[in-house]
Amino acid sequence: MTIIAMLIICNGEGKGCVAEFIFLGLSTMNRWQFQSADGVTLNVEELGTGRPLILIHGYFSGAGTNWIRYGHAALLAEAGFRVIMPDLRAHGDSGKPHDPAFYPRDILADDQLALIDHLGLIDFDLGGYSLGGRTTARLLARGVQPRKAVISGMGLTGVTQTEGRGAFFANVLDNIGTHERLSAAWMAEAFLKSSGGDPKALRRILDTFVDTTAEELASFDMPIGVICGEEDQDNGSAADLAAALPHGELITIPGNHMSAVTKPELGIAIRDFLLA
Repeated sequence: MTIIAMLIICNGEGKGCVAEFIFLGLSTMNRWQFQSADGVTLNVEELGTGRPLILIHGYFSGAGTNWIRYGHAALLAEAGFRVIMPDLRAHGDSGKPHDPAFYPRDILADDQLALIDHLGLIDFDLGGYSLGGRTTARLLARGVQPRKAVISGMGLTGVTQTEGRGAFFANVLDNIGTHERLSAAWMAEAFLKSSGGDPKALRRILDTFVDTTAEELASFDMPIGVICGEEDQDNGSAADLAAALPHGELITIPGNHMSAVTKPELGIAIRDFLLA
């Protein structure tokens, strides 16, 4: 049995409301916070009991949007996972400082290392979508050894050449309100607004990106599922990324970069890869 909560979202001017259904599953959602090494408060959503699985969300998003809203967390919890979903700094309900001192290079990986240490995790699985997939690669490059890993919504150049993708989002954030309607930048801005993101804090995140080299990718010795929408080329080729990994497996699901995360096939693909 799955518990479904209905969330009513109303227009700010009171002109209309939309119902969204959030899939919670059998377990109760647990929310808690801890402080990273530099004192920034990081929010964590947790669902289920069993094998620990850390899932990291994408840029402009949050744990709630990426993993909870569309049922992925509930599916994984029901499959026997303790799903641990941090909000990255500058995202969701985590701290959003504007001071650039809080955004050194690779700080997102630093925060997840702090989370792993805080929980005392040794035997666990790890994954992420988009920026979360890139952060997963950074964690592996820095020596984290999960049993299995998932890099989703990500291609080869998205991890090896981060400057290009950062330039796109810099343009989005530096020119809010000026993008051509229905352009990629306009849609990214629309998503930013729908998620209630803080543009100043999110702009600082772009300064933290670190490339993961081909040599580092070749050193990853655990099974890695590269899960990507069949129409998603936003971060380069997922097939090329899978080929660059010694134990990479390409798994294609329906959708593009924005729509694939809303489809049940994403959660199913993660579950099936981790349980295989």
